[in-house]
Amino acid sequence: MKKRYYIPLAVLAVLWAWNSSLLASAPENSEIKLLSHRGVHQTYPRDGLKRDTCTATRIYEPTHNFLENTIASSQAAFDFGADVVEIDIHLTTDRKFAVFHDWTLGCRTNGKGVTRKHDIAHLQSLDLGYGYTADSGKSFPFRGKFVGELPELEDFISKFPGKEFLFNFKSNDRYEGEALFELATEKPVIAKAMFGVYGGRAPTNFMLKNTSNLMGYTKPQTKSCLVEYLSYGWTGIVPEMCRNRLVAVPANYAWMLWGWPNRFQARMEDVGSKIILLGPMSLADPGSAGLDTIEQISLIPAQFDGYIWTNRIELIGPYVKNALN
Repeated sequence: MKKRYYIPLAVLAVLWAWNSSLLASAPENSEIKLLSHRGVHQTYPRDGLKRDTCTATRIYEPTHNFLENTIASSQAAFDFGADVVEIDIHLTTDRKFAVFHDWTLGCRTNGKGVTRKHDIAHLQSLDLGYGYTADSGKSFPFRGKFVGELPELEDFISKFPGKEFLFNFKSNDRYEGEALFELATEKPVIAKAMFGVYGGRAPTNFMLKNTSNLMGYTKPQTKSCLVEYLSYGWTGIVPEMCRNRLVAVPANYAWMLWGWPNRFQARMEDVGSKIILLGPMSLADPGSAGLDTIEQISLIPAQFDGYIWTNRIELIGPYVKNALN
């Protein structure tokens, strides 16, 4: 081999070694943590899903009696092994936070209109199970069984001492971040329960800017983090958008990240970030897919020390806790 090739090959070898997970130690005392999206809930096919799709009308045949964002579903999620439960919040007209997913009421409940344009008393009078059907409206298995089950945030958190939640802002209004900041300041139990925040950019960024040691993410920030890391992460430099954040990584694209999994994990830990491993994502999917089948467990790296996002904690929780940790 001619000498002029030695230097380029040596440089490539150094770059490979610098970014190879094979030469990076796995995290010590690693433990897979589970993040239960919406608690134990009724799932549905994600094909053809759009932002305004009414998912309550396309659920699979129910195998359990839990509905998302309720006290019972969160308790069940923790019982099945969740370390963190994701919940959705809306600020009501009387400045309470309702724990509920949808922007509007007509899909799941017997109510009408925009969720946050009502007071908490009205929201808590509704039937949360009214709109759910697995057979195109021939039957409604939860109708009448969840009247008054919509939680108010402060009361909800009081039911779970010592537990952590990921708060999802359903609006992009800064004042919702301000309201949550005020509540967390007045009620330390709320602040203590906050694993992180995500969702709407304005309220999320307000909370991250004004609350010490709180992590979170928005979709634009996550995209910038991952794209910039792909661009120059081979240098070992971690982009600012990846620092002190929750870094959400789609499992089917994780292999593209420099140093995945071991060196990538070490770099994120060094900059104060935690990794959330999402399920396989497609560009057409508007939501956050989870690792929801036993087959998808193979996408979790050995000695992974991050959080696994799942919609099926009742299935994935016992398997991961017993077989992998």
